[in-house]
Amino acid sequence: MFTPADRERLRTQVLAFGQADARISGGAVTGSVTSDAEDEWSDVDLAFGVADGATIEEVLADWTAMMYREHRAIHHVDVFAGAWTYRVFLLRDTLQVDLAFVSAAQFGARAATFRLVFGKSVELPRAEPAAITDVLALGWLYALHVRSSIERGRRWQAEFMLGAMRGEVLKVACLRHGLPASEGRGIDRLPAEVTRPLERALVGSLETDELRRAFQAALDGLITEARMVDRVLADRLEPALRELAHG
Repeated sequence: MFTPADRERLRTQVLAFGQADARISGGAVTGSVTSDAEDEWSDVDLAFGVADGATIEEVLADWTAMMYREHRAIHHVDVFAGAWTYRVFLLRDTLQVDLAFVSAAQFGARAATFRLVFGKSVELPRAEPAAITDVLALGWLYALHVRSSIERGRRWQAEFMLGAMRGEVLKVACLRHGLPASEGRGIDRLPAEVTRPLERALVGSLETDELRRAFQAALDGLITEARMVDRVLADRLEPALRELAHG
């Protein structure tokens, strides 16, 4: 298991590697460390601009070799967000290291958790938050799949879809309370009166009756959140959502 000292040492070394690389136009620290929210389980999040005349592919190749050679990486995966490539490394000591790369012309803050360390960055428009009614729509879309999965006897698929539906309900609640909605970041800060009823939407087994019971609780949660967001929309949705509970 890594220690906070291990993590800080690696962050410093990778930033120094970037500053010494002539192909890198700027480097920034991102993530929880920028808001003093880092704890012993936090990972390393760094972002880099790639200068004109170099390609992200060649930089990724060299930096990946460095991470395996010098920092005991054992695997990696790429995640894409717009023009950004996030190469996410797992180290032998279980530390996660996220290295984000984008062209210099697009290197700037995509969120408040961006602190330039060296080089230059550009001003970028902040991403618009997800429309709360679109998140509600994903809730009813997953609910349709829960219903059909249960009726088809696909119990594992039903449990999977139910978990996804419950997640969308909780996202709506997070957006409504001004909390981060992605990757469950804000859920544990929701009021207990929001989360406690949704505990009943957790599945205790794959028995059909249990799936139906949890589904009913998830539907109740979705309808409750819809009422909080848009009562007119909720009135339109509720009869159809109640019908889903009957198979």
